[in-house]
Amino acid sequence: MNLILIGMPGCGKSTLGVILAKSLAYDFIDSDLLIQRSAGGQTLQAIIDSRGMDGFRALENRVNVSIDCDHTVIATGGSVIYCPEAMEHLRSIGMVLYIRVSYEEIARRVSDFNTRGLVVSPGQDLRALWEERKPYYERYADRTVDWQGQSAEQMVAEIMRALTE
Repeated sequence: MNLILIGMPGCGKSTLGVILAKSLAYDFIDSDLLIQRSAGGQTLQAIIDSRGMDGFRALENRVNVSIDCDHTVIATGGSVIYCPEAMEHLRSIGMVLYIRVSYEEIARRVSDFNTRGLVVSPGQDLRALWEERKPYYERYADRTVDWQGQSAEQMVAEIMRALTE
């Protein structure tokens, strides 16, 4: 079984993913890094700038659908939820865990909104993006954990408990 982490940019998917993988003795994949590698080493922002939102999403979908692994923690990009084919594939190979973080905390963590490589509509701000994505994360999640002030290690312990319930 795999553990697939979804959530807003800045929610801690990559940070928690590495610690979870070590705790579970699993491998770790960051799908954003796979996307960058498949685009010849371009940054996410450069891919979005050169291919547009639709081109980025097509690449993101193709990369996520191609993930074939077992006993792996997979930290996805925040926009994977816009790729139904990718989400169905990910759900078929593991448990999807939504790392839910308040808007205020996301705003504090994401200081590089315009250069981070986020898939956003023209004129869309972080709050609108958070509101738009929330129902998608909830729809695809097998389980949800709230990160509200705990350390990463405390969150991993909470996730480990949730996995055994």
